[in-house]
Amino acid sequence: MWTPLLIAIQFLTIVPVRLQDTFSEQDIGRSLLFYPVVGLLIGIVLSILAWSLSSQSPMVTAILVLAVWVTITGALHLDGLADSADAWLGGIGNKSRTLSIMKDPAAGPIAVATLVLVLLLKFVMLTVLLTQQNWAALIWSVILARTALPLLFLTTDYVRPQGLGSILKQQQSATYTRRLLLAVSLIAFFSIGLYALLFALAVFLLLRYMMERRLNGFTGDTAGAMVELLETVLLIFFVLF
Repeated sequence: MWTPLLIAIQFLTIVPVRLQDTFSEQDIGRSLLFYPVVGLLIGIVLSILAWSLSSQSPMVTAILVLAVWVTITGALHLDGLADSADAWLGGIGNKSRTLSIMKDPAAGPIAVATLVLVLLLKFVMLTVLLTQQNWAALIWSVILARTALPLLFLTTDYVRPQGLGSILKQQQSATYTRRLLLAVSLIAFFSIGLYALLFALAVFLLLRYMMERRLNGFTGDTAGAMVELLETVLLIFFVLF
């Protein structure tokens, strides 16, 4: 159990963890089951930080929380969002060109504009939520965004033949993933309510549809973009509703 958890922590955060010298591809596949747990840990860290800074201006607290949020995740999903944004508009209507642009390490103006917009939205929503001391909204935004990853792997083809994504897809346990999704959904239902859960599912389905229509599946970059977009729209939802 510990090895897949440590793999998930190592992949989704910059937290230094020590893994055994050898671990199997099955361990990598099982790490998907711990993505929501990593989301919970990140959410708790951010909430504790926000609580400890509650005597400060809400804007100061929000920007520091956001800075730690980006840092602790190593900007992993922001990188995927930037690559996806460039590829989605630069390769419009062309699957091979879209995939090719995603491999380009350079960031174009579309990527920069997208990152600025997403970070600004997060900052503003965090300012409101932390003023309300709505820790649940912050924590569940992080959890649900990462819970979407095993759901994406379960329901969608991975378009690249090699890499970590293909191993995760091949070694994923469908049975345990369904149990995980059911457990997270039940806990979320009693914690944040049905509407928030349905909203997250609707956004997931929309993003999945866009991936299927353009790529007939997903890549690591589009999966990362999905996490960032889900976090952002969930924060917006919790502020507006």
